[in-house]
Amino acid sequence: MKKAINLIFIALGCICLALGTVGIFLPVLPTTPLYLLTLFFFARGSKRFHAWFASTGLYDRYLSEFMATKTMTLSAKLKILAIATAFEAFGFYYAPWPARIVIVVLAVIHWVYFFRVIPTRRTQSLSAAQEGTPAQGRAQM
Repeated sequence: MKKAINLIFIALGCICLALGTVGIFLPVLPTTPLYLLTLFFFARGSKRFHAWFASTGLYDRYLSEFMATKTMTLSAKLKILAIATAFEAFGFYYAPWPARIVIVVLAVIHWVYFFRVIPTRRTQSLSAAQEGTPAQGRAQM
């Protein structure tokens, strides 16, 4: 039974990985949350899959700083929200009225989540902050 559950977690991780990778090219799919789900499912299903994903460039590029600090820069938040809002606006324009209400609700949830739940980091990168750059010194004053 445990093996079957692990296989389900691995399959779900693979699905999230595939969708997240497609989301790199199609902004309508959220890459970072799907990669977070990939990490979660792989951690539950297999230590080897989890270790493999954590060692990939995809993890480094999209998740490593977020996982280390649990924060995002303002520019990263605005970039993500600008793309999402543009696609939501496109969908809003072509959707019938009941779907428009859902789109507006989702857009508001995106904005509230990014600015109320995820803290904003002042420095541009975690590695720069760890090296003790002048930006870090100014933030401490």
